[in-house]
Order: sequence, then C-alpha cells, then structure tokens
Amino acid sequence: MPTTPPAFTGLSAFPLTPADEAGRVDTDALQRLLSRIVEAKTNSIGLLGSTGTYMYLSREERRRAVEAAVECVGGRLPLIVGVGTLRTDDAVALARDAAAAGAQALLLAPVSYTPLTEEEAFRHFEAVAAATDLPLSIYNNPSTTHFSFSEALIGRLAGLANVSAVKMPLPKGGDFSGEIARLRAATPADFAIGYSGDWECPHALLAGADCWYSVVAGLFPKPSLALTSAAISGNVEETTRLDTSFHPLWQLFKTHGSLRVVYAAANLMGITKAQPPRPVLPLGSEAVRDIEAAIALLKD
Repeated sequence: MPTTPPAFTGLSAFPLTPADEAGRVDTDALQRLLSRIVEAKTNSIGLLGSTGTYMYLSREERRRAVEAAVECVGGRLPLIVGVGTLRTDDAVALARDAAAAGAQALLLAPVSYTPLTEEEAFRHFEAVAAATDLPLSIYNNPSTTHFSFSEALIGRLAGLANVSAVKMPLPKGGDFSGEIARLRAATPADFAIGYSGDWECPHALLAGADCWYSVVAGLFPKPSLALTSAAISGNVEETTRLDTSFHPLWQLFKTHGSLRVVYAAANLMGITKAQPPRPVLPLGSEAVRDIEAAIALLKD
C-alpha cells in the first residue's frame, strides 16, 4: 500500500535564506539556522519557501542553498525544496537541480504574472512532477501567487504520480474540519494535507491535518515541536497552554508580515545580520523592541 511521504507530516520548519544585498546566499548563516532545526529533530525542513525568499534568488544561488543544506543536514531530516518560478521550463530545471543535490521532496507554487487558468496550473504541475521521482507538495498560497486552488483541482493534481501533499492557507471561517474532510474525500488515502499561517496551525493539527508548515519553527524549532506534539496527540489543554507563549509573536506576524519579523528576530538572536531582500525593508526600532519582548517568551 502507498504511504504518506514522511516529509509531509508533523512539523516542517521553514528557515530564512540569509543573503547579501547582491542576492548571494550566506551559506554559513544558513547552516547555523539548519543546525538548530536538526538538533531539535523536527519532522522535516522546508528550504526555499516564502520565508526562504525563493523568488528573490537566482537559479545558481538556489542551487548553492540546496547544496549547503544537504551538506549540513546530512540526511538526518527530510529536506523539502521549493522550486516555484515563473516559467515551467525553469521550474523543471530547479526541480532537477534539487534532486541532483540530494533533496528528498519538492514544494511547488504556481508563480505567475499573467493570471493562470486551472488548466494552465495543472499542466505546469504535471511537467514539474514528471521531472524527478521526488514526492511533490502543492503550494496553495494565494496571498503571494494570487492563484487559489479549487478542491477539484487539488483532487485532479493528486492523481498525478509524485504529487503527494498540499500546503493550504488558513480556511475562511476557520473551518479546518470541514475543509479537511472535503479534501480527504477528493484525494487518495496517502495524500497529506498540511497548513501554513502559524497562528492557526495548532488548530489545524487538532482538527486532523497531517502537517504544520511553519515559519516560526525555522527560528524556534523546539517550542514549535512541543506545540505540534501536543496538538497531534489531541491534548487541547496543553496545546492552548503552549500556544499562549506564541501569541505576542503571532500578533506581530499579522501586523508586520512574518518575513520581516523573522529577519528582525534572527538579527536579535545573533544568527545572521542579513536583511530582507529589497524592496522589502527591515522593521524600525519600535517594532524590533516588540519582537525582542515576544521572542523572550519562547524557550528554545
């Protein structure tokens, strides 16, 4: 019987990809971030996701980041690599680069300038999924790509070889149970359903989601893993207790955007001096003070 790829279950930690102003990846700082995640023993690592600023990096730098990650992780955790880009042929090339470098799984967002039809998105995924033997997760992130996957399209894509999971945005109205039930009905039994949007993901896990694709776990893997474990076990009281310490950070994510917040936090923690890629600007001193207070509540 087919089994769900382990990369798409539990807690997947998505770190920054520190780089200089020219977009050259600081592989030493990246490996410092990855070493913390490996030490915490999350279920997987999500490299070059939105937090990893994949769309701001050249193919060469993305390849360097994957190679540095594979060297650092050494197969101790599954490594999911984001391969989203505008052109289908370029996404195919990025998928092959990731596979050749030693990635264990892929994450694909339908990045576009011209809005895509569902058929265009399907053909894009069909080509990238066929480029390697690696399991692939659909990256449904309408806030950045401006493309929303219908449940019917997710079901159709789940019929493709290698398309093994979906990374969903938070559902309207917070109806995780209803959405998960509909997706389960439309996809194979071994298809993994996960969520991003850190501040509600513990509720997704309590409702039966397979994976939390987490921004905060890229910096604070240990408390994030404790929260994940409580939610997966169905312990509502413990989940609520642990989640409380994250609330100030969740609010800052909502106010400023998680990318800006985690860059400031990583600077405060001395992991990297890298700033967000322009035109994204670093946060001001008042916000940084709020971030310093918020992260002090997290025991890592």
